[in-house]
Amino acid sequence: MSQSFRQRLWAILEVARPGDHVSRGFDIVLLSLIVLNILAVILDSVPSINRRVGPALNAFEWFSVAVFSAEYLLRLWSAPADPRFAQPIRGRLRFMVTPLALIDLIAVLPAYLPLFGLDLRFVRALRLLRIFRAAKLARYISALRLFGDVIREKREELILTTCVFGLMLLITSCLMYFAENEAQPEAFSSIPAAMWWSVVTLTTVGYGDIHPVTSLGRLLASFSAILGIGFFALPTAILGSGFIEEVEKRKKHHIRTCPYCGREISR
Repeated sequence: MSQSFRQRLWAILEVARPGDHVSRGFDIVLLSLIVLNILAVILDSVPSINRRVGPALNAFEWFSVAVFSAEYLLRLWSAPADPRFAQPIRGRLRFMVTPLALIDLIAVLPAYLPLFGLDLRFVRALRLLRIFRAAKLARYISALRLFGDVIREKREELILTTCVFGLMLLITSCLMYFAENEAQPEAFSSIPAAMWWSVVTLTTVGYGDIHPVTSLGRLLASFSAILGIGFFALPTAILGSGFIEEVEKRKKHHIRTCPYCGREISR
């Protein structure tokens, strides 16, 4: 009885399968609550609105925390119904470190931190973490799951480009420090200080608050700007090709997405 109840509860909490109206209704309610939470975070940042409906927003916040906390605990309790988390203790621990479970925990954790006597200024900053509840949408939106699949598939290439960016950042920062330190000892006081210039140059933002004045510095800056344009084309190309490969793979295997539950279906 307990096992069958756990399996049924897990089926309800997961994305609804075709024909499961109870699970579908739960998905709709939870999605609506997530969207309302995002809207509440936005409205809470407007002083005029906060003064008028602040207490109502706080009450809605605690209601949402109670619902999301109950959802997380129920997922944790019923996780062994999934073969991936079959063992009562190890399975639940394995479930707790999955990305979606961590997102569920982050969605409610900031609300409980004031109870531990933390600095109120720190708590006010943590309130902004409520916006991470938007990440809970990934469980229900197939396009976000597709994006996650592409990142997992291309993770090695993305890690490689990140390492290349770090190397470029270090080299350009060192060169610019040695080229500009004597001419601008305040702006380029150290290699870490030069990294700010390197970041805004390689990302092609170019705020202009720090810029080279020597001939060698300007020459290095020119090469850095050109390298930055070429570098940021790499992740775009990697992700673009990844999306094309994933879509073609699904077409090749005749995989479609159910319009009701968002799950993949084969034909």
